[in-house]
Parts: sequence; C-alpha cells; structure tokens
Amino acid sequence: MIENFEGKLQKYADVVVKIGLNIQPGQRLIIAGPLTRGVDIELAPLVRLIAASAYQAGARYVDVIWADPGLRLLRYQKAPRDSFDEFPTWAVDARVAYLKQADAILTISADNPALLKGQDPDLVGQEMHAVAKFGKPVREYISRNAVNWCVVAGAVAGWAAHVFPDQSKEEQVDSLWNAIFSICRIDQADPVAAWDTHVKDLTLRSDYLNARAYDALHYVGPGTDLKIGLPKGAIWMAAGARSESGIDFIANLPTEEIFTLPHRQRIDGTIRASRPLNQSGSLIEDFDLTFEKGHVVKANASRGGDILKQMLATDEGATSLGEVSFVPYSSPISLTNTLFYNTLIDENAASHLAFGNAYRFTIAGGEGMSDEQFLAAGGNQSGIHVDFMVGSKELDIDGITLDGITEPIMRQGEWAFDF
Repeated sequence: MIENFEGKLQKYADVVVKIGLNIQPGQRLIIAGPLTRGVDIELAPLVRLIAASAYQAGARYVDVIWADPGLRLLRYQKAPRDSFDEFPTWAVDARVAYLKQADAILTISADNPALLKGQDPDLVGQEMHAVAKFGKPVREYISRNAVNWCVVAGAVAGWAAHVFPDQSKEEQVDSLWNAIFSICRIDQADPVAAWDTHVKDLTLRSDYLNARAYDALHYVGPGTDLKIGLPKGAIWMAAGARSESGIDFIANLPTEEIFTLPHRQRIDGTIRASRPLNQSGSLIEDFDLTFEKGHVVKANASRGGDILKQMLATDEGATSLGEVSFVPYSSPISLTNTLFYNTLIDENAASHLAFGNAYRFTIAGGEGMSDEQFLAAGGNQSGIHVDFMVGSKELDIDGITLDGITEPIMRQGEWAFDF
C-alpha cells in the first residue's frame, strides 16, 4: 500500500478542484467519464474526496454519472448486432444542462485499453459514430471554453494491469497511482505552487510562438516528412484557459503541451506515430498516415487498422487535423519510460497531433464565428477529436515564417529556442 495514500489522494482531489477546475462559489459540478460513459465505480473514493473539496470551495451541488465497464463489455458480447447505433441521449442532456448554466464539468479517464480486445471492429466503429453524432452539443460548448472543464486520470485495476503486467494486482494499482501523483506534482511539498510555476513556464513558451506567428510547420523524422500550414490568427495556447464567464482553469491534468490548430486544407506529407493509440478500448499500433491537401489519403497500422479506418470514416473532418501540439521529449511523463495506454497521459509525453475537431479558442475570434466562418478561416469540424503521439528524440520541427524563413522549434525532440 502507498505510504500515506489517503493524504496524497486528498491532495490530488484538492488540486483537481482548485487548480484544474477552479470551482467558484455557487457553481454546480458534474463528474463523469468520457462522453456516454460514467466514472468507473472503482474510483468512488476519489470521487467522494473531489466532491468534498468542491463543496468546501463553495459548490452548490455535485452530481456524478457512474459506470461499470463490465456492462459495456456485456453489450458487445450479448446485445443485438443492429443496436450499436443507439445512444443514451440522457448522457448528453445531463451535461448540456450544466453547460447551459455555466457550471463545471470534470471527466475522469480510466479506460482499460484491453476492454474490447477481440470484439467486432465494425461494432466499435458504430459506437464511435453514434458518440460523434449525438455528442455534438457537448463538443460545441467545450470547443469554445464555454465553462471551466477538466480531464484527469484515476487508477483502476483493468488499466493498471495493462501498464504494469509483471506486478501483482495490488502492486499494479499502487504503481499507477504513484505515477499519477508524480506526474501531477502531488508529491511536491506544495503542489499548488508547483503548478503555478509550471503554468508560467509554459505560458512564456506559448507567448514566444505567438510572437513569431509562423505560417507553417515542418516535421522531419523516421518515416516522417510533413508540412502543416497554420491559419491566419492561430493562437498558441498553454496550460491555462479562461471560460466565457471569466474563470481561469486548466483543462488537462497532467499537461506539458503548447498547442494550436492547423489549417485543415494545408497538410501534406507523411507522419509516423511514435506511440500506440488507445481508441474506445482498442489499441492501434505502429501506424503511419499520408496527407494530401489536408486529408488522409493512406493509413497503415500493424494492429488495429480496422479501428483506425472506422475512426477516419466518422465524417469528412475526421480525415483532417484539429490540433498540433509540442511537448519536449524530456517531459516528466516521458522520463517515466512508461507507456500508459491512455491519451490524456501519453499525449503529454510526446508532441502530438489530433484527428478531427479543432478548438474554437485557438484562433482569434473563433468563439464568435459561425460554422461556415470557422471553416473558411481554416478550422476543422468533426464529430471526433483524437490525439495521437508523433514526438520522439529523433523528431525535428521547424517553423516557417510568412516570408519563407525557416527557424528551429524542436531538435531531437527538445525545445530549440530561447525566450
């Protein structure tokens, strides 16, 4: 058992509420899992501490959507094959009720990456498409930072067994909690102060990139030669964000990234993923993509290729990109030398890109744009937003100015500029 586990879990809950969400007096909070799913029932101790911390911060009401992953697996094993386009619309309605009133939303990510191993990829694809179709109202609020929202991780047995397969069951969960505490700075003497320092450093780097106002990026590495154009007015964002009602928050814990949106029609070349992608409980491994004029025209994978193709077939926007993100190879998560099979954590171990929807707040004036205006400005729209890792110690990234000057941004996976 982790020494002083309860104390660390309490600190984690406090950081989630105070730093991640920054709950304000009078706000309500809804806690759930990824869209259509609830929080794994194994995480009840963490959820109770988060609720207590939220009430202490002045929350008016805390609600929770619970889930048992075993029931999801039973659906794949037992449900009629023609039922996977059905969707629990109440799960969206519950979230939207909070979003409309400028309340806070917390998502706890704890998926078992092997949960759907061996299940029909066509059914996985149908479920993904249903989520993309019916989840649009929630995505629209989140993509413009309408409220203070946050995504965090919690250790559960199924996930921990995949990350630490050589340990005993008790050791597996303890090891995963230890990793989460470490990468979220809970082990430091003053986690809140540590986060303040970290956010300031990331903000300085995003300020530098915004001052450079690059027109395009060039990625070069093993199996990679990709150019990505950036739209006029692209904004490089760091850890901190601000809701429409003026609440400062951090959307992801942990976070090591600086990100913006690409121009959806100016992506050409080939990119190779550097880490596996856990998508809806299925793994996609050793994959590469070829883009022409902004869209994937060829995709290969050694495992999970059917799931990759199902994802890309979600809609037209799924074959383009909605995010470009820089993370140094020496990030604390990378230094753990652990593959977590969880995008929230793995994306902060390496520079990454994202299929699908772009965040409106990453382009000047984007929150007030109509769909047509956002598309015309170069933003991408899709029913999905799926991050995949491309960074490694062999990846170089250059920024290209409007007058064609090339400047180094990353060399061998590390920052190549001073500020």
